[in-house]
Order: sequence, then structure tokens, then C-alpha cells
Amino acid sequence: MSYASYGYLPEGEIPEFELDAELDRVPPYPLGLDEQQARRAERLLRESLVISLHDHPVVFPKDVAQIPAYNRTGRQRTAFEGLRRSGMTAVFDNMMDGTACVSGHAPWRWDDVVTDLGMRQADLAHQHDVVVARSVDDILRAHANGTVALVFGLEAATPIENELDRLDVLFGLGLRQIGIAYSDSNALGAGLVDGPDGGLTGFGRRAVARMNAVGLAVDVSHSNDRTGIETCAASTAPVFMTHAGARALWDIPRLKGDPVLRAVADTGGVIGISAAPHTTISTAHREHSLESVMDHFEYCAELVGLDHVAFGPDTLFVDHVGLHRQFAHLLAGATDSAPEHPRVPYVAGLESPEECFRNIIGWLVKHGYTDDEIQAVVGGNILRALREIWPA
Repeated sequence: MSYASYGYLPEGEIPEFELDAELDRVPPYPLGLDEQQARRAERLLRESLVISLHDHPVVFPKDVAQIPAYNRTGRQRTAFEGLRRSGMTAVFDNMMDGTACVSGHAPWRWDDVVTDLGMRQADLAHQHDVVVARSVDDILRAHANGTVALVFGLEAATPIENELDRLDVLFGLGLRQIGIAYSDSNALGAGLVDGPDGGLTGFGRRAVARMNAVGLAVDVSHSNDRTGIETCAASTAPVFMTHAGARALWDIPRLKGDPVLRAVADTGGVIGISAAPHTTISTAHREHSLESVMDHFEYCAELVGLDHVAFGPDTLFVDHVGLHRQFAHLLAGATDSAPEHPRVPYVAGLESPEECFRNIIGWLVKHGYTDDEIQAVVGGNILRALREIWPA
């Protein structure tokens, strides 16, 4: 095992886990492209600037029951080989923040986040295929060089507690995107599992102003709708909804109502369509797959315009359904009200960062989207918003 595959740390520094990049874990998705369409899709994947607004591009234990303990070591390994095979230019990587680290039991606190940022970047510094992006120029450089750029973020600002200066510190340490709340409410605003009534707090408004000033992209994916709308009203920069979908197609708290989807677009922001298991389902495609996810894409594009839609698949190089079972306490309330639907072992076509954008682009080609439209939704829209959010 070399550092180029799993990190540079010496053996014996942490408890041993059997790690696996989980490449080719599920069968290829049958897109049904003819030869000309397949060539066009491969060209677009190769030539386009492709950005995921939300994925977890790290290596996990084969045994998903070990994932909580593995995360707690603070030493996740980057999935270098999977990223090389993905076709992506840049990935918004929220590190451990979305897996029990900002809410629930024993949350990831300030010192843990700082350690996480440092350890991940130390790992990346020992190879050359994956780089850290702190500016638009870094993303453009990665595209020109054929490398993959990671944009570090947090799914919630919970670890800053009530200290605004910590936002500046996180920016200085390389963070470039931050959520308001992760499902549970915090000092900034209400999370999606806490009902519709709570909104952005006074401290939350000051935090949004500081995020705008320092150049942190603001994310409302896990906030409730009211907090999302009020965040958009408070922000002077485009706001991201990095990974979500439309509640009009599947009525669960994890997805978003039309008013907050419009509010994000009205800031000049971008909605990233998610593929986390058993969320972005539709009545037309009740078995969660690429087809149901693309129903959400087309609905949002029709609602707010193609210029404000992208993809944040929220995928991993491991059994995602199995991982959800390990963090069921965090998901409680997010999907409880879902209509009856088939339970899938994985989201066909969007199970892993390795396959996501190859299949998304193939689907868009098959359904008649132009090259310009495809390049906008797989990266161009995000890049346009980032030019207004990040310092030049």
C-alpha cells in the first residue's frame, strides 16, 4: 500500500482498517447510446470543465460497520485512483462533516475540523494528481493540467460555535464553502429536521455577511426552507444548494420547496441535484436511479432556468445504502414521510464518483441537450457563480 493510493501516514499510527477504493463495485449503467452518441459523450467528458458541487471522494473500510470508527481517527484517505477515473475537474469535498461530525452523538468540534483540514492537505501534498483549489484559477489550472482539484467545505457551520472570526480562520486554512446547518438546528439557523418555523438567527445573518466578505460560498442544502430563503435574502453573493432536489416531485423534508429553489436562483446561485439513496425519487420513477435523479434536474431547470442547475451527487466509493444504516440517527426525520417506494441496494447509474458524470453526460446527450447546455450544467454554471463569490 503506497501513499499515492491511500495516504502517506506510517503504518501503526492508527487502528488498522481494510480499505478498498471500491472501484467497479456495481455493474455499468445501460445508457443505451448509439455509437455516435457514445463518442460525443466521451468527448464532452474529456473536454468539459466538470465540477461536482458535493461528493465524498475518500476511501472507506470495506466493512461499513467500521466507518464511524474510521472517521473518528481523523485520517481519511483520498480516493486518488477513483478520482483519476472520474473525468471530474473539481469536487466540493465536505470531508467528514456530513457523517455524524456536526450533529448527533459526539459531534466534530472546532479542533477536530482544523485537524481534519490539515491532515487531508498533508496527504494531498505527497502526490501530484489531486490538488487543492482555493481559487477559480486553481480549478482552471487543474483542467489545463489534467489533474483533479478538491474544494474543501463543511456541511454546517456548527463548529464555529458563536465566533465569527473562525470563518476567517477556516478560509485561511483552505476552506472555500460552508453550510448553515446540518439537519439539526444550530446558532445560525434551523435544520431541515426541526420543522418549518425556525429561520436564520441574528448571529446567522452576521455569519452570512462575514462569509460574503471573506469569500466563503454559502450552502443551504441541509437547512429548512425558511432558513434557506432568509439566507438568500441576507447574502450579497450567489448562494449554493450543493446537494438537494425538488419536494414537488417527492414530498420529503430532505428535498426543497419551490420558493427556496427560486430564492437560490434569484441570488445568481446554483442548485446541485443530489443522488443520495432514497431521496431524489420521483413519482414517474419510484425506484431510485439516474432516471429519477434526472427528473429532479429537469424540474429544477424548468422552474429556475438551466443557468442555475448543476449536480452535487453526494456519492462515495463505498456502499452508500450501507453507510446510511450506520448513520441512521442523523437521517431520522429527513426521509420519514416518504411515500411507499422500492428500497434499492444502490442508486443505479449514480453509485460512485467514478461513474456519475460519465452517466450524467451520456443521459444529457441521449436526451438532446446541446454541447453548450451540457457544459453549463456540468461545471460552467458553478464556475460563473464562483467568480462572484471567491476573491479574484
